[in-house]
This record gives sequence, structure tokens and C-alpha cells, in this order.
Amino acid sequence: MYLRHTTRRKDGKVHTYWQLVRSVRMGRRVVQQTVAQLGELDAQGRARAKALAQALVGGLTQPELFTRAAVAEEVVPVRLDRVRLERGRRFGDVWLGWTLWRALRLDTVLETLLPAGREAVPWATMAAVLVLARLCEPASELHIAETWYRQTALEDLLGVPADLVNDDRLYRALDRLLPHKRALESHLVARLRELFALDYDLLLYDVTSTYFEGQAVANPLAHRGYSRDHRPDCKQVCIALVVTCEGLPLGYEVFTGNRTDVTTVEEIVGTMEARYGLAQRIWVMDRGMTSEENLTWLRASGRRYLLGTPKSELRKWARALTDERDWTTVREGVAAKACLGPTGTETFLLVRSVERREKEQAMHTRFGQRIESGVARLARRLSRVRRPLERGPIDRQIGRLLAHNSRAAGRYVIDVVADPTTASGLRVMWASWPEWDDWARVSEGCYVLRTNISDWSPEDLWRTYVQLTDAEAAFRIQKSDLALRPIWHQRADRVQAHILVCFLAYVLWKTLEQWQQRAGLGHSPRTILEELRTIQSTNVVLPTTDEREVRLRCVVRPTRAQAMLLDRLGVDLPPRLRVSPTLAGVPPL
Repeated sequence: MYLRHTTRRKDGKVHTYWQLVRSVRMGRRVVQQTVAQLGELDAQGRARAKALAQALVGGLTQPELFTRAAVAEEVVPVRLDRVRLERGRRFGDVWLGWTLWRALRLDTVLETLLPAGREAVPWATMAAVLVLARLCEPASELHIAETWYRQTALEDLLGVPADLVNDDRLYRALDRLLPHKRALESHLVARLRELFALDYDLLLYDVTSTYFEGQAVANPLAHRGYSRDHRPDCKQVCIALVVTCEGLPLGYEVFTGNRTDVTTVEEIVGTMEARYGLAQRIWVMDRGMTSEENLTWLRASGRRYLLGTPKSELRKWARALTDERDWTTVREGVAAKACLGPTGTETFLLVRSVERREKEQAMHTRFGQRIESGVARLARRLSRVRRPLERGPIDRQIGRLLAHNSRAAGRYVIDVVADPTTASGLRVMWASWPEWDDWARVSEGCYVLRTNISDWSPEDLWRTYVQLTDAEAAFRIQKSDLALRPIWHQRADRVQAHILVCFLAYVLWKTLEQWQQRAGLGHSPRTILEELRTIQSTNVVLPTTDEREVRLRCVVRPTRAQAMLLDRLGVDLPPRLRVSPTLAGVPPL
């Protein structure tokens, strides 16, 4: 949108008349349409009009004022001194989310899975609202309906008035979406392969947990178990996620909250291969999945694997750890050594890291100091007691102290002995094991991987395993950036649907991340979404001299930085917004 002027000679004088003009694409042609006739303007008027034009990108005029046939002929004088803006709405972040949604073709697949019926709003559209809200501003369904949706331009993009978006309709959309989990996963696997040339030959598998607020008595999956969120007081469910080495998801499953990681391997591997076929893929898992039963099962079926091992496995390789021969530097500060297993069918990769050693040394020092300080405090209390004490409570205190500082608990021998010279009749004695310190100096910063891959170098094996951090990062993103936790839903099906919405939002997140990498952008997806959310759509109201008002639905021009960001991502802002008949109160264009 810009200013244009024409000149006309009248009464021996040259008069300059100004128009507000926009460019509109008609098929292969771009034509100029006069939006408003501004008349003659002085310098101040031209400055105000120019500022208005520069602030706008496209717009939709009222059809009764500007029909296709009458645009060129009708002139509408506008009162510039009364121009105003109404209803500014968040546009940039929801437009980016909507672009990602369509790039993954989730709009078309959901229209097929959830065909429109007699409902006021198609369930496919409500599903889009749930996922886009989870991506842009994670919140409850009530907050989405009462606040977030009304603050965004989704009303214009989806054509759904705000009064039709309520928490009840959003909850029912969850119910409609859940039965199509498998179909959505299969669609996304195929679509992500098309977009990013994925081969799924190497898969990363990890398990996490997320806890409930409330008792979740109606959910048979909710149980107390090992909490990665450090909330053992809350019931939880476990989520198993399979991703590519790029962190792009293949699928997930939900297990009971007391399910141990090691018991999920056969089920997950079997499920994924049943869906997507057997292939010569490699399964990468951390030490929580490692057991002899799982290894036997993987080998029996000819599957290739690369697994972490428990810390106790290091003891078997003590001699190799101290032998300085055959170590290979795989990265600055990280060295690896490949050792053939006792059966000759496996390779054990010994790894030592300078950074990891410094971290473990610091932890051992910190926990050791806590134990020694705790024992010293306990000894002082016993020395001040003026009556005999039972030994049992003292032993339990020591047990809790060691349990809270388990990383250094093996270093100490602590005992409560009888001492008739004290009033309490007890005395605390402790000592440290020199052997513990000797082994710590050897093993700090070290760990062991095991694999049945025989033709890879130590560097290839190590670099592949560290990609498991992408699976761990997927959980961190879903928990923090997409608010997977805590779960407020109590019904089992609603919990499952909530996790599915988070999964779909995570796919959008990772797709945006791939676009960033392609564009050479170092920002995180959240940073980009926050940067673009300030781009607004707004109603520009142009009062006319004949007491009418022209309303333009416009997108505010992005800043230079925002425009560069959009350009590098390959995302174009729409030149104008179309308003549904329900919203505009006028017949459609």
C-alpha cells in the first residue's frame, strides 16, 4: 500500500490530488486499486498519509464500497485526521505455526480423518487450534478459549469466531483427535521423509516420565515410580519416544508410571518394526535399557544395537582403562578404545572424557564434604546428650545421609559403637576406603558402550551414541517449551490426547528447527516465535466524508530484522487477510 498523486489544471492552476493505492494480483497480472481518494494534502497531511501507508501491508476492503467492478470508478474521500486502528492481534507467531502446519500437510490429513459434519466448527480446525496454542503459548484449554485465541489472528486465518472457541469444544476435540494417533504418526513419518530426505536407518530410543497434579484415580496408567522430574510424591505416566538422529520423531507410546525402562524395549522395537517394516537399522539406547535378556532378544533377531552400560560394567575393564595403548582421540578432550568382548560377537567401547572427569570429581568432592559434615554434626549432638539413646534412630539418620549423597557413599565406613564414657552411651566412628579413592581416580570420566556393529571405527561409534542427547533434548523441549508437565487432566483418554497434542507440537517445533539449520540461523524455535509474535494484524478504520467507514484488515509491516528472519526462513506474510462472512457481516468476495 502506497501513496500516488495525479495533477490536474483547473482555473489556471495546477492541483495535486493524492490517492491511497494497493497492488493486487489478478491471475498473472498485478493491478493497482485505489483504496481511498485523499484529495489535496499539505505537507503535514502528506506526512501523515505516508506514515499510514508505510505501516500497512495489504488489506481487505468492504465489498459494498470497493467491488471489483467499481474499484476504478468509485472515489471515497477519507478524513485522515480521524483514521484509527482497532483490535491489534498477534499474527507473526501464529502465521508461522500455521505455515508449519500446512507444510506438514496436517490440515489435509486431518480433514480426511475428521471430515466436517453438522458441528459448528470442524474438528480438524479445533485440533489445529490446540496444537498451535501448544506451540506458541502452552496453556490450559480454558486459557486458550478465554484469552489466547482472542488475542491472536487465528480468527481470521481459520475463519472461526472467538465465541465458538470454548473449553468444552476444545476438550471434545481432544476426544476426536486421539483415535487417529497411529494414522497421524504414519503420515508424519512419510511427510518428514519427503521434506528432509530421512532414511530412518538409525533410531534413538529413550523413556521419560511426567507427573500429575491431582490423584488421577480414573487413570489406570497413573502410578508412582522412578520420577525423572524429582516428584516421587506424585503419580506419573512413562512416555517412550523414538526419534531419528536429527531429533525428528518416529512415534511414541505411553506406559504405566511404575514401568521400568528395561521392560519396554521389546514392545517398542516390535511396535515400530511392525508399523514401518524390518530394516537394517541401528537402535541406540542408554544404559537404562540394557539387560542380558534384551541383548539376547536383539541378537537373536539379527538387530544391530549400540547401548550404554551401567557404571558397574567399568570394573570388568579396569586393566584396559589403565593401559594407555590403543586410545583414539574422537574429539578434543574425549578418547575411546575398542575392545573385543569375551564372546567375540560384541565390541565394548571404553570412553574417557576430561570434561566428564572434572564434573564427577566435583560431585564426589561435594557429596563427600556433605557426608563428613553430616557425620560431624551427628557426633557433636551425641556429645551434648545427657541421657542414654537407642542406636536404631542414629543408624537411620546415617542411612538417610548416605542415601542423599549416594555418589560418594561408597567412600565411607560409618558405624555407631557403644561408648560407656558418654552420657548417650554411643559414639560415631567413620573412615574412608583408600581403595575407593584409587578406583575413582581410574574411573572418573569413563564409561562403556557395547555394540554388535563390527565394521565401525571408535569415532563413528562414539559420535553415533552421543546423538542420543537428541532424544533427551526432545523430552526437555516437550516438558519445558511445550509444557508437557504437569498433567492436569484426570481421565485416561484426555491424558493420552494431551500427550498427542504435545507430540504434534513437537513435530512443528523440530520442523522449524530444520528450517533454521537450513537457513543458517542459530536461534532456538522459541526465540523465533517470540521475535515474530510482535507482528500484528489490525483493523485500519478510514472514516469517509459522507459518514461511512472503510475497514481494512491489514498486517503491520515487520521490522527490518523480522523481515530478514522471515526471508531466510522462506516464509511470506500474506498480502491481505480474507474475513469470513460471519466475521465481516457482509457477503464473501
